[in-house]
Amino acid sequence: MKYMTINNRKVAFDDEKNVLSVIRKAGINLPTFCYHSELSTYGACRMCVVEDDRGKIFASCSEVPRDGMVIYTNTPKLQHHRKMILELMLSAHCRECTTCKKNGDCTLQNLAKQLGVSYIRFENNKPQIPIDESSDCIVIDKNKCILCGDCVRTCEEIQGLGILDFAYRGSKMQVMPAFDRKMAETACVGCGQCRVVCPTGAITIKHNIHPVWEALADKNTRVVVQIAPAVRVAVGDKFGIPKGENSLGKLVAALRRMGFDEVYDTDFGADLTIMEESKEFLERVESGEKLPLFTSCCPAWVKFCEQKYPELRANISTCRSPQQMFGAVLKEEARNNKKDTRKTVVVSIMPCTAKKAEILRPEHKTEGEQDVDFVLTTTEVIRMIKEAGIDLAQMPWEAMDMPFGLSSGAGVIFGVSGGVTEAVLRRLAEDSGMEALNEIKFTGIRGTDGIKEAVIPYGDRQIKIAVVSGLKNADELIQKIKSGEVQYDFVEVMACRRGCMAGGGQPVPIGARTKAARYEGLYRIDDASQIKRSNDNPIVGELYEGLLKGKEHKLLHNNSDLLNWQN
Repeated sequence: MKYMTINNRKVAFDDEKNVLSVIRKAGINLPTFCYHSELSTYGACRMCVVEDDRGKIFASCSEVPRDGMVIYTNTPKLQHHRKMILELMLSAHCRECTTCKKNGDCTLQNLAKQLGVSYIRFENNKPQIPIDESSDCIVIDKNKCILCGDCVRTCEEIQGLGILDFAYRGSKMQVMPAFDRKMAETACVGCGQCRVVCPTGAITIKHNIHPVWEALADKNTRVVVQIAPAVRVAVGDKFGIPKGENSLGKLVAALRRMGFDEVYDTDFGADLTIMEESKEFLERVESGEKLPLFTSCCPAWVKFCEQKYPELRANISTCRSPQQMFGAVLKEEARNNKKDTRKTVVVSIMPCTAKKAEILRPEHKTEGEQDVDFVLTTTEVIRMIKEAGIDLAQMPWEAMDMPFGLSSGAGVIFGVSGGVTEAVLRRLAEDSGMEALNEIKFTGIRGTDGIKEAVIPYGDRQIKIAVVSGLKNADELIQKIKSGEVQYDFVEVMACRRGCMAGGGQPVPIGARTKAARYEGLYRIDDASQIKRSNDNPIVGELYEGLLKGKEHKLLHNNSDLLNWQN
């Protein structure tokens, strides 16, 4: 064990990669803009500077801890430096904080308050840059960028896309796509991970709040909402509810008070997905064609594959995502309902920004009608709840509407990486006993690793499975598949590391403890579920014998003639 002295107190350290980690381990939360533990060290913002016993000042994020080091974190010299850095950042920053989407969640705003920066001596003489709203998923406002580089490194190091980078030098430096193209003109897949790490309002979610409020106010419109699995363990973050706690019942109550006519669970759509995807998988295994079967639940992954590996598009499941399956069912049910003549609007509450683009794709329409009309991210619905003056923490627990309010634990775990695979394995399991289902947990598909592998016996053969999260990891795996280095029968892909629980539309910050709490929260819900397998959901069986009969392909699968369409 090694020791260093921090503010006159000895602190033990072992394998921490930098001084900043040791300082935080000691309970001192030094401010940072450009540091994220999963990204490379950049050391640009200089907010985490410390002073040693010889008066030397250095960035703690880029300094390796050494035994016997003596450092101070809050000397008058350091206070002066941090305040000056903040003042200079604010001098070149759009200061319309009260109307900014990040108001209240902005790291720059919060640190200015924390450090007592209340006056800016310098004028902002930078020219106003047009806001880029071309993407269906995110909005880029360079006027609020502080050049921390978090989005650049996330897009390159985690997603392997490299859409954003620095351009120009000095006071003219900007973060932009190559040739300053609009985001809609790039290979951006809409995952929103750049927005997750952005400390200011430079990258924000493209909101659909206003049209949803308008639909709720229209007496001639029936507004139906579905809630994705990962939302329930994140929506409480901004209302003082412990991280990872299941807030689904409280959210249902809040949505009803906001005017939504019917509230359902996307987990039901996940159950339908498992029924169809399992069937498709077994058909492909038997024929030996178009293997491996890639999952189709993540629209960012689907778009990535179409753009970079179009030859593998036929390997992606023809199943619609749970959101789209459920939207199609809800719209079909509305078409068959002769008693209610109101227009039906379907709203999805999703952890994902890419879902906003998914609903616009032609193959996700039925008879030319858009199945899901609007997507609200978790962050947007939090804002709507607050706009309505509702305190989510004080809401009673209310149940979902029937018949589509009943779902399985298999549907819940779609929110974590490996959850889709586990749900498929439960569906295929010959033994439906609890002991057999529990054994699936230990096959290697659970956990937070970017790439996981498992070999599962099925009948007289072995099924080879891979679970991957993060598009850079997906790219590496595909390269190995194409080279023949590895071979799989089934591959689950999610664009966001660790899955939808850390999606681009979730409330931030999403640190290590938050991720762990959401991950554990979803599995706790599954543990408490009475129905473990999608095929044991009685409402699913009734639906196949009723509304879906003869329409399974029409409502639950993509139109093959439109599969190669690009956003």
